[in-house]
Amino acid sequence: MNINEQRRRLVGAMGLLGLSGCVAVPTSAGPALAPWQPGQLDIHHLAIGRGSATLVILPDGTSLLIDAGASANATDVSVATRPGPQRRAGEWIARYAQRHLAPTGGRGLDYLLVSHLHPDHLGDVAPGLPRSGRGDYLLTGVMDVAEQLDIGTLIDRGFPDYRYPGAGIERAPFAANYRAYVAARQAGGGAVQRFEAGTDRQFLPRGRRPVDGRFAVRNIAVNGEVWTGRGDERRSTFPDPATLPDRDRPSENMCCAAVRIESGPFRYFTGADLTSDTFNGDPPWRDILGAAARAAGPVDVATADHHGLYDGVSADVARTLRPSAWVIPTWHISHPSLQQLEHMFNERLYAGPREVFATEVMHENALMHRRLMQKLRSTRGHVIVRVEAGGERFRMLVTDNADESDRVIYESAPFRSGALKPA
Repeated sequence: MNINEQRRRLVGAMGLLGLSGCVAVPTSAGPALAPWQPGQLDIHHLAIGRGSATLVILPDGTSLLIDAGASANATDVSVATRPGPQRRAGEWIARYAQRHLAPTGGRGLDYLLVSHLHPDHLGDVAPGLPRSGRGDYLLTGVMDVAEQLDIGTLIDRGFPDYRYPGAGIERAPFAANYRAYVAARQAGGGAVQRFEAGTDRQFLPRGRRPVDGRFAVRNIAVNGEVWTGRGDERRSTFPDPATLPDRDRPSENMCCAAVRIESGPFRYFTGADLTSDTFNGDPPWRDILGAAARAAGPVDVATADHHGLYDGVSADVARTLRPSAWVIPTWHISHPSLQQLEHMFNERLYAGPREVFATEVMHENALMHRRLMQKLRSTRGHVIVRVEAGGERFRMLVTDNADESDRVIYESAPFRSGALKPA
């Protein structure tokens, strides 16, 4: 009996996938994740328990970390830090990246993208955090990663002044701490850039390993600007915030940076916390996730943005993206919402098989959504997209987040890239 058959039988015996906390066989039953190989595209959705962090290794070995969340929420509403409390979330993220970047030959991260200014994406502040010796800021999230790993270029949605859209979040303690890190980085000669919608030349390959075939990172949307699909052209979808009452200004989530990553025919989309809900009568321009999804077009794998919450994956977004696999970055008691799960699984919205994964679902949420939780392939563990050289096929894998062994606890059959793209 092979390992996947062992997993399937165990999952069937469990009945409810969420009851045990994860869809998994014991750690000892799985092999360690095979290292990245030149030509592969690897996308790791980390299950650290305190927010979002996604490590991307492009086919030539170029590396990109999207966010490094470190929420300070209490464990009655949030997952405890994984693998354990011995280290801060950002330290665990840095250690994970170090392990998996070793085969690339890189000494650190080529790029770190901060999608927006929220604690579960860049790091919260709380009493007792250590202060960096490199500047006047506390170590948490992104700052912890930067303390342990060299970062070639830091890119975020708001640099250099962070005043758009004028909601004042740039003055919040967690955002002020991050901005102090940015200032110290600049003072030390480190590269910092503003994310530019439309281009596919901001995350340039470093060429560490020779590879055949095309791969790229396309910047789809940020701050209400959305790629048109023509060259580097972009269009503005938000009204001028100065013309709006405060309650109607775009939220921080609506300003997130979104990217499409491609290798050959394979396509992946993530929009961090972009939202698609128009709240029963709000102006259509507030459906920024819908606009970004239409720009990205059908993809093979997508994240359920805003953690699969009520304002995340609308029916139209699911119908537009049509992925073979959804990944939900979950860590809070509210992640995910029932209606968004319905949209991901609904074959009336788009036909064909699909697999849905969550990085870690709290027990209370799993009980509430028991009916659909039984359909998830994973409710706990690092979720990895592994795309073969050339991009024609990919697999979904889950590794144990209880320690740093990187033991595989689920591996899908191969998917053919582009299989669900026709309407």
